[in-house]
Amino acid sequence: MSLSSASATIPTTKPFSTSGATSVALSSSFLLRLPVKRLSALSLNASSSKPPVVSASMEAGIGVMGTKLGMMSYFDSSGTVIPVTVVGFREGNIVTQVKTEATDGYDAVQVGYRRVRDRKLTKPELGHLEKSGIIPLRHLQEFRLQSVEGFEPNQRILLQELFNEGDLVDVSGTTIGKGFQGGIKRHNFKRGLMSHGSKSHRQLGSIGAGTTPGRVYKGKKMPGRMGGTKTKIRKLKIVKIDNELNVVMIKGAVPGKPGNLLRITPAKIVGKNIPKN
Repeated sequence: MSLSSASATIPTTKPFSTSGATSVALSSSFLLRLPVKRLSALSLNASSSKPPVVSASMEAGIGVMGTKLGMMSYFDSSGTVIPVTVVGFREGNIVTQVKTEATDGYDAVQVGYRRVRDRKLTKPELGHLEKSGIIPLRHLQEFRLQSVEGFEPNQRILLQELFNEGDLVDVSGTTIGKGFQGGIKRHNFKRGLMSHGSKSHRQLGSIGAGTTPGRVYKGKKMPGRMGGTKTKIRKLKIVKIDNELNVVMIKGAVPGKPGNLLRITPAKIVGKNIPKN
């Protein structure tokens, strides 16, 4: 065996690449800059897939969506005056999708409400509804249930079949936006003296100590934006259901102004219609 042939069989090492070292350093420094939560969420093993985490709360039963019409006084059979909110229903409350544990990781029913023209929706929204042959609907909301048996797409949900007069319901909606408000209106603070030489009338006042702790505690009640948030009023009583006018009268006030979207579900009573865990 000649020396030249022996030297030909010896593998030659590849020259050191500075770009590769730079990419390794950049990737390692990028991982170090990631927050702990994001770093832990990175999947190091592509084969292991975890089920999706669902944070939506369990409902006591399927519900409906409606439109707030306003408030009025209702006289019952004994002549007692009851302040009620009148809720009307436009075309809608149709099941658009049924989600199961096998396909989506949880059981839920998606319901659509308020028919609109095609040009009011995007193409993905229209495609989602056209899969089941459903008319264009403006609002889509999910109701997470313990069981979705008996529900199918394009099924209409009627209020008269779900609730009766005297039932308790939970009503959620978006409150009326008040804009930027002070502490008196936003948190019901007491104002200062208007006379006797007082120089503090509607000011906020002290917001904390100086040297110790030397900062303002988180969550301190201060002026800020008020209203315009999602709120749920629980355990309201259904006073009257009018099938001719297609309206329902609920005792008390509900969030939002007239024309606002409302979500009506059976009142949740732990241990009775929903599990304790």
